[in-house]
Amino acid sequence: MSVYSLIPVLPKWLICEENFSMLEVGCSMGVFALGLFLTGPFVSYLVQHYRRNNVCLWAITGLIVCLALLKYVDTLKSEFVEWWLIMIQRFVLGALFGLAQMVLASTLIIDTCESFQRTEANHSASWFGRFALSLGPLAGVVVDQLWGTGMVIQVAMGLALAAMMLIKMVDFPFRAPEDHVHVFSYDRFWLGQGGVLFLNLIIITVALGITIGQMEQVTDFAMMMTGFLLALLAQRFMFRDAELKSEVVTALILLLAAQIIHQTQRTEVACYISSVFVGMSTGIAGTRFLLFFIKLSRHCQRGTSQSTFMLAWESGLALGVGLNYIMHDILPGQNTLVAIGLSVVALLMYHLHTHRWFMIHKNR
Repeated sequence: MSVYSLIPVLPKWLICEENFSMLEVGCSMGVFALGLFLTGPFVSYLVQHYRRNNVCLWAITGLIVCLALLKYVDTLKSEFVEWWLIMIQRFVLGALFGLAQMVLASTLIIDTCESFQRTEANHSASWFGRFALSLGPLAGVVVDQLWGTGMVIQVAMGLALAAMMLIKMVDFPFRAPEDHVHVFSYDRFWLGQGGVLFLNLIIITVALGITIGQMEQVTDFAMMMTGFLLALLAQRFMFRDAELKSEVVTALILLLAAQIIHQTQRTEVACYISSVFVGMSTGIAGTRFLLFFIKLSRHCQRGTSQSTFMLAWESGLALGVGLNYIMHDILPGQNTLVAIGLSVVALLMYHLHTHRWFMIHKNR
């Protein structure tokens, strides 16, 4: 929520208060995706040589410092901030967020559960992350309307601090470090055999990011949350005994429907339906791809599969949000059409290749 709360607020602030162009805003939002990959190769070394929870806590501390920099810039009302400074801030924020998420998902959550509960733990943690995708922007928009952007940044810092306090409340057992751990490693970072899934998921999340980047109202994110709840019910009842392939196909059809409604209809009811469909598609597709990554991984690669899923999910969203603003300069009025095209490509790729490839290569 801390990071997502800036999605609808930061671009408006950069345009209205800091006089950024749409292209500069898009690059600033998109560079977050590149930062996510910066610390990944060092995650295994860090968690082996230092306390796992301390690595996560220090990453979140750095995230709070990055947010404090934005707060400082917001206090300089009479001066315009340089574009490169925001680019660096967003890149470093992405790196620290990626490190915290990878340690949390690939190590802390797994290590606090019994082996037979780990898939459920991963499933639950990913769902909380999805709820944050609607709750974070919802909180950001509400606070921005009531008290302004400066207070949104303070709320984001407070949420990050709350995350630190929750981690401090958990007792993580000591684990002796392994011998001969390389400083640079793909362990807990990149699942090499998951390249096809990664590519298919990142196409989906870029299309999703373009769509979410166009949401600005409180009702948009509230209806998106409603879609998440419907997705949970659908997985519990509709897809319980359904063909495996049907989940992702249904999710992409819902995403396409949401984008087509947004492109062709401007009524209030149509906006509500579109946002609900976005939430449903996000919930259904995200859950299924997460389980695909887990089932594709070999023994002792569960944490690596979680990090790879997270990287595809978060980087795709950030790139999509960034592209939404860049296209205002390059392809005015074509944002949703580009998102529709990406969703069609993702659907065809999954239907014609990815699902069959996964069924052949899965290990569980």
